[in-house]
Amino acid sequence: MGVLDDFDLSGKVALVTGAARGLGQGMALGLAEAGADVAGLDIASVDETESLVRNEGRRFHAINVDLLETDAKQAADVVEECASSLGRLDILVNNAGIIRRAPALEFSEEDWEDVLKINLSAAFYLSQAAARHFIEEGKGGKIVNTASVLSYEGGIIVPSYSASKAGIANLTRALANEWAPRGINVNAIAPSYFTTELTSALREDAERSEALLARLPAGRFGEPEDLKGAVVLLSSTAGDYIHGAILPVDGGWLAR
Repeated sequence: MGVLDDFDLSGKVALVTGAARGLGQGMALGLAEAGADVAGLDIASVDETESLVRNEGRRFHAINVDLLETDAKQAADVVEECASSLGRLDILVNNAGIIRRAPALEFSEEDWEDVLKINLSAAFYLSQAAARHFIEEGKGGKIVNTASVLSYEGGIIVPSYSASKAGIANLTRALANEWAPRGINVNAIAPSYFTTELTSALREDAERSEALLARLPAGRFGEPEDLKGAVVLLSSTAGDYIHGAILPVDGGWLAR
């Protein structure tokens, strides 16, 4: 067994939320390239992601769920559906997220509640359900959350998003503290500004886009494939001794 074998996910099954496009699609494809079969969850069609995963010779199962409605029971049902459809569950990637922009003085109750429900509450319920499954199976497991550079910074006119991503970072640490002794690794990836729908408004604003690029040491926005290596590391035996880490994949944003 060499070090490259530690990154091999052959025979593993990963559940990826927000898998229809963007970061979720990129991570699902990275996991498939490493050998994992994938259950892709999204409210939107995951057909494109399914094609990419199947092109790697891996199995794929689509789960169409609105995470705004997620509670503990629905999360348990999702985990059960994944395990029964693909035979097991080894990896959970809590990636689904939304963003709403408005000044805090004008921020609506709906924009606060919806973002917290999808970005934070759904991630907790799915993590809880997955961890219960991992413990019942007695084989441990991996949970990878999508945090953000706004887990560290307040941002501007995105109060619910910033709060949810700070929450994800500390939830990651809290769950790692409890579940590391049970053989479950809980970690997070903190992207900066990537070419996804969530950042389209910023990137289409020439002045804002120029300011962001000027601060990014890498000199470019991230692409979904830039997360492949990080998610495979945190999902594989190569990351077995990594617990409660928030790994920035940010083009150097936080270093600036």
